[in-house]
Amino acid sequence: MNQKSFLNSILIAMLAFSTLAYAAEEKTLVKADPVKGEALYTNGDATRNIIACVSCHGAAGNSTISQNPKLAGQHAAYLAKQLGNFTEPSRNNAVMTMTAKALSPEDIKNVTAYLSTQVTKSGAAKNSDLVEKGKKIYRSGIASINVPACAGCHGPNGSGIPALFPRLAAQHQDYTVAQLTNFRSGARTNSPEMIAISHRMSDEEIKAVADYVAGLK
Repeated sequence: MNQKSFLNSILIAMLAFSTLAYAAEEKTLVKADPVKGEALYTNGDATRNIIACVSCHGAAGNSTISQNPKLAGQHAAYLAKQLGNFTEPSRNNAVMTMTAKALSPEDIKNVTAYLSTQVTKSGAAKNSDLVEKGKKIYRSGIASINVPACAGCHGPNGSGIPALFPRLAAQHQDYTVAQLTNFRSGARTNSPEMIAISHRMSDEEIKAVADYVAGLK
């Protein structure tokens, strides 16, 4: 095994361990109730200062605001982990931090169960000149700068791997670019492997991958 493969294996193992540990902890919670999750997602809870998720993330998790992620079809364990991270310095977002802190473990279980069963609306590339470059990076990586293929963790069609890697297919370009840029700048620190990978990528490479991902189904 060469140095590149070894480092990639270490990074993937680190994420797998942390995410599986979080998933194991989630099993101690009560059984999820997607119906309650839909109600909380759609209406919020004024008595606990929980705003309706639908106002930012759209009906059934299909955000129409390009800066806000589509959550429909995202893996429940991944969503739960991110909500936990929003209560920590690793993900800094004033609105999400306030919301995440107001949610109970049962709320999180219910909302993430609801979102994971929704169907993601298709997206499309914005820049046809970048799509082919993004496709090559996503499928094969960039060997010269030790950037692994995105498909290795997120799947050929961007479906991800439940409890390990998030779904990327059809995600808004603006959101994907923002997150990769945040990983690169240190504004987001909850994924060691994505920090390492993004540091090696240029703005154009990030935009190319984001545009390709948006068109995956």
